[in-house]
Amino acid sequence: MSPIGVQLYVQDRLVVMDNGILRVTLSNPEGIVTGIQYNDIDNLLEVLNEEVNRGYWDLVWSSPSSTGTNGIFDVIKGTNFSVIVESEDQVELSFTRTWDPSLEGKLVPLNIDKRFVMLRGSSGFYSYAIYEHLKEWPAFNLDETRIAFKLSKEKFHYMAMADNRQRYMPLPDDRLPPRGQPLGYPEAVLLVNPIEPELKGEVDDKYQYSCDNKDSGVHGWMCTDPATGFWLITPSNEFRSGGPVKQNLTSHVGPTTLAVFLSAHYSGEDLVPKFQTGEPWKKVFGPVFIHVNSTFVEEDPLQQLWEDAKMQMMIEVQSWPYSFPASEDFPSSYQRGNVSGRLLVRDRYIGDDSISAAGAYVGLAPPGDPGSWQRECKDYQFWTQANDDGYFSINDIHGHRNYNLYAWVPGFIGDYRYDVVINITEGCDINMGDLVYEPARDGPTLWEIGIPDRSAAEFYVPDPNPKYINKLFVNHPDKFRQYGLWERYAELYPDKDLVYNVGVSDYSKDWFFAQVTRKIDNSKTYQGTTWQIKFKLDNVNKNSTYKLRLALASTTLSELQVRINDEKANRPLFSSGLIGKDNSIARHGIHGLYRLYNVDVPGARLVEGDNTIFLTQARGNSPFQGIMYDYIRFEGPPSSSSSKKNNV
Repeated sequence: MSPIGVQLYVQDRLVVMDNGILRVTLSNPEGIVTGIQYNDIDNLLEVLNEEVNRGYWDLVWSSPSSTGTNGIFDVIKGTNFSVIVESEDQVELSFTRTWDPSLEGKLVPLNIDKRFVMLRGSSGFYSYAIYEHLKEWPAFNLDETRIAFKLSKEKFHYMAMADNRQRYMPLPDDRLPPRGQPLGYPEAVLLVNPIEPELKGEVDDKYQYSCDNKDSGVHGWMCTDPATGFWLITPSNEFRSGGPVKQNLTSHVGPTTLAVFLSAHYSGEDLVPKFQTGEPWKKVFGPVFIHVNSTFVEEDPLQQLWEDAKMQMMIEVQSWPYSFPASEDFPSSYQRGNVSGRLLVRDRYIGDDSISAAGAYVGLAPPGDPGSWQRECKDYQFWTQANDDGYFSINDIHGHRNYNLYAWVPGFIGDYRYDVVINITEGCDINMGDLVYEPARDGPTLWEIGIPDRSAAEFYVPDPNPKYINKLFVNHPDKFRQYGLWERYAELYPDKDLVYNVGVSDYSKDWFFAQVTRKIDNSKTYQGTTWQIKFKLDNVNKNSTYKLRLALASTTLSELQVRINDEKANRPLFSSGLIGKDNSIARHGIHGLYRLYNVDVPGARLVEGDNTIFLTQARGNSPFQGIMYDYIRFEGPPSSSSSKKNNV
């Protein structure tokens, strides 16, 4: 521990926390972080920005009658400041904004309490917030909330969010005309005359740096003179919406670093919580840790800073739930409970015995239908990943709540839900024993395309147009993050749409990662596309029902129609109707919200010999509409004597 205790200085218009390692200045009573002094740098934040645009909590809200995900942007400014804890070991500050009916229509109807915590010897500080909607208050939608930091653009040029996702970034001025040229949407900019010549011709787009919640523990920026890092560490995802594979923004040109707690990115309106009049609600977002570090190692200082940041992330994760938050709304470890067990999978067409659900994602979320957790956005969720034998342990679950236990298993379609509601009490330790998931299955697999893992990453992702390259993603496993890949489809299939031949085609080479629209000639008009799956059947039971299972990784304003052996049939055998607002094609996401459709195919529609399934995405208003498939399986009828599994 540092021999220097935490010092607090309160003035009329500012508050300062100082533990001898860093010095943090906040506006009084607004609670905006205006300065962070560390490692002989007077301010890590951008001093050219107005003070309200440096380090802040914000939200987007809208009226209950609004649709979509747009609303009123609000930087949350406290109106009252108080000291919650003041000692040499800890300072905790509170900046509150209280709502009353005179503010209706002007401010979001929430009481908001922003907290900032500094500990002795800590190279950083913590922040969390308590949002509360009282029963008698009006209805509203909460489209987004987060904490944001705008760093010194003179100092911070190198961004890191994973071992293989880090680079020197463009400057914010590079995005502005005439240095930058906007592309298909405002976030994507072609750097035509950047300040650093080596970046010329690259695309910058903040969505290229999105990340699944489960993979977004630490991200931030570094400068080299002096070698200094600024990191946002999220030690738990319990307070984030949408579960472990919900994607959010991280760090991007600015230099900007975000902790996003609630957003509609890669999901659309499904993940906008809508609060009704008379609906009480309270939630704690955070704490997150703002970590700063430095190094005196001259050899590869950026790597040293990154490795230290990852180490600090592990320390924070192991320290969760934190013992220091003073708010009674943040439950301590003894107020939480644990759930453990083992998940098995039984698919009678693979084998008679249950097998371990290796790598399964298992979680507790508010009660709902199977799979409802991915649209849940008001309460808390607690997730883990099972080991190779299917054993799982979910720890530190908020008590005094009811949950369902949910799971999904890579390699198997669908969602598991344990049907009995689980009540978590303080200190409980519940062992669920062996749980068995029986994924949807009617008959033997006649053929399949892809891997059931809720992602389209295994399909053919083309190289980008050389005019639109982000060099980070060249020869990178995440090549789907390149800009403009939707335009490559028409170049690969200029005259006819995709045709896939079962038993001959290879889905990693012959199944385009997204069924996108096609531009008509040189006009601004687009049309839907129809893909074909051709397959042979030696025998057909005309009196039985076959099953086509369509697992979708993402949909954007799409309508999926299925026809069998008659592309011109007036009525499709199946139509999804208009689905999806994920926008994952434009935002380089490779997945959004998961959907599974199970289509009955009458044997009378099939013939012995050559058959064709026509998959039509019927909507065509923009280049960004389309479907990403996760996995497709065609099953024989239950009475089929053949249970041979053909991998395609």
